[in-house]
Amino acid sequence: MEVVIAIAVVLLFLVIKGVYDSRQTKKIIMMQIKDAWGQYPEAELTPERIDAIRTYYNATMRPGQDVDDITWNDANMDEIFEMINNTCCSIGEEYLYAVLRKLEYKNEVLEEREKLIAYFQEHTKERESVQYALRQMGKLRTMSFYKELRHIKENIERKKVHGIYCGRMAASIILLALAVLQSWPIVPFIVITIVCLADNVIKYYKRKADIENSFFILTHILKLLYGADLLLELDCEAINPYRSQLEQMVNQYSSFRKKAKFITGGNNMSGDLLDIIMDYVRMIFHMDLIMFDSMIKDLESNTDELLGIYEIIGKLDAFIAIASFRTFLKGEYCIPKLYQQAKPKLDVENMYHPFIEEPVKNSIHSNSCLLVTGSNASGKSTFIKTAAVNAILAQTIHTCTCQKYSASFFQVYSSMALTDNLLGKESYYIVEIKSLKRILDSANDRVPTLCFVDEVLRGTNTLERIAASSRILEYLARLNVLCFAATHDIELTYILEKHFQNYHFQEEVKEDQVVFDYQLRPGRATSRNAIKLLKMMNYPMEVVEKAGNEVNHFLNTGSWNNI
Repeated sequence: MEVVIAIAVVLLFLVIKGVYDSRQTKKIIMMQIKDAWGQYPEAELTPERIDAIRTYYNATMRPGQDVDDITWNDANMDEIFEMINNTCCSIGEEYLYAVLRKLEYKNEVLEEREKLIAYFQEHTKERESVQYALRQMGKLRTMSFYKELRHIKENIERKKVHGIYCGRMAASIILLALAVLQSWPIVPFIVITIVCLADNVIKYYKRKADIENSFFILTHILKLLYGADLLLELDCEAINPYRSQLEQMVNQYSSFRKKAKFITGGNNMSGDLLDIIMDYVRMIFHMDLIMFDSMIKDLESNTDELLGIYEIIGKLDAFIAIASFRTFLKGEYCIPKLYQQAKPKLDVENMYHPFIEEPVKNSIHSNSCLLVTGSNASGKSTFIKTAAVNAILAQTIHTCTCQKYSASFFQVYSSMALTDNLLGKESYYIVEIKSLKRILDSANDRVPTLCFVDEVLRGTNTLERIAASSRILEYLARLNVLCFAATHDIELTYILEKHFQNYHFQEEVKEDQVVFDYQLRPGRATSRNAIKLLKMMNYPMEVVEKAGNEVNHFLNTGSWNNI
C-alpha cells in the first residue's frame, strides 16, 4: 500500500511539474513575441540558410514575371528580406522569401494581403495567439522544410527487418523471465538477452543515422500539425477564411499522428520524463523504425493536404512579419496605389531607403525615362536602388518606404552591380550586354517595364561606350519602358535630351571637404569632384595639378595632351 501511495505521489508531482513547466514555457515564448514585435530581427542569415530558404521559391517561380536573380542582387533584396523576416517558423520565412520574389500584377491579390496585414497590425491579442501557435513549429537551421517534405519519400530505402529485431528482443526477454520463474539455468538467457540488446541498439543507431534528416522532418511535420491544431482553437478572424480547409487537411493526418506516438510523445512537444523513458523503449524495440515506413506511405497519399497546410501557415506567418516591418518603420511608409495601364507612370513622394538612418528623401513624378548624373558618391546609385526596392515592395508586400507611391504595375529589371563571370570565362562587358539584352527582350505592350541601369556599358572604352549606350537607352525609351539610368557621361545628357528627363545630384566643397546633400534636382550635373577627391586623399600635388590642367585643356580644345 505504501509503495502504491509513493508511486501516486511521484506521478502527481510529475503531472504538476509538467503543467507548471508548460505554463512557464508559454510565458517565456509570449514575452519573446512581445519583445520582437516591430524590431529588426536578431538572427543573421548565412548564405547556406538563404539557399535553404529560397527552395520553396525555386519550386514555384514564374519566369518572366518574378524578380530575377540579377535584379534581386542589385537591389540587395537578401538584406531587405532579412530586415522583414520577423517570422516565427521555417515555413513562414520560406513563404515570405517567395512573396518578395513574386511580383503581383492584380490589385485583388494585393488587397487580400492588405486585409491580413492590417488585421495583424490592429489586433494585438489575436496576433500574439497566432504567433504562439506558429512558434510551436520552430525554425530549421540549414535545411529547407519544403525541400525535405517534397523529397522525403524519394530518399528512403524501406526495410522490413525491424519487426524481426523487435520480435527477437521481446522473445529473449520472455525467455529470460521464464528462466527466472522456472529456475532454469539463467546465464545463457542473460547472454542471449544482452547480445540481442546490443545488436538492436547498434542497428538502431545505424538506421537512424541513415534517415536522420527524414526522421527530423517527420518530427517537424508533427509540430506543424500541432501548430495547426492550436490555430483551429483560436477565435480569430484572420483564421476564419482558412478554418474549414485547414481542419479538413489536418484530419487527413489522424492515422499518421497515431503512428507518430511510437516515434515521439505525439502532440507533446515539450519533452518530459515519460518521453525520455520511451526513447529507451524505442531504441531497444525499434518501435519508431517499424512505424516509419508506414508513416512515409501516409505522406505519399496525403502530400497535397500537407502542402495546403504549408501554404496557409506560411501566409499567416509571412504577413505577420510584414505587419511587424510596418511597425518597425514607425509610420514612415505608405500603401501603394497601383494601376493596370498600358503606358508607364510613376509618382513617388519623399522616398527613402530603409537601410539608411536619417535618410534624405526624394520625390519623382514621371511617365518618361530619367537620366541621373552627378559626381562620385553624390547619391545616384542609392537613388535608383531606392526606387527599385520600392517598386518591388509595392507589388509584393504592398508597403512602400515613402509618403506616396502611385504607379503602373511594372515588370521590374535592373543592371547595376554586375561582376565578371570568371567560371563562364566572360568579361565584364559581355556580362553587361547580356544583362541589358534581357531587359530589351522583356519589354512588351501588355505590362510596362521599369528598369534601372547604373553606368551603362562601363566595361568598355569611352568612345564606344557613349556611342553604344546612347543607342541602347534611346531604343529603350521608344519601348514600353520607364528607365532610370545613372551615368558619369555628361555627353549622354545632350545626346538623349529628347528621350530622357535630366536629373542630377550635386555637392559643395567646404574647406577641402566635399559635402553632399543627396537631394535630387532637375537638369544635368555641372560639377565634378574626382580630382578634388584626389587632393583630399593627399595624392601628390603634382598629380592633382596636372590632372586639373588636362581637364581644362580638353574642355578648351577638345583634345588631350601627349604625356
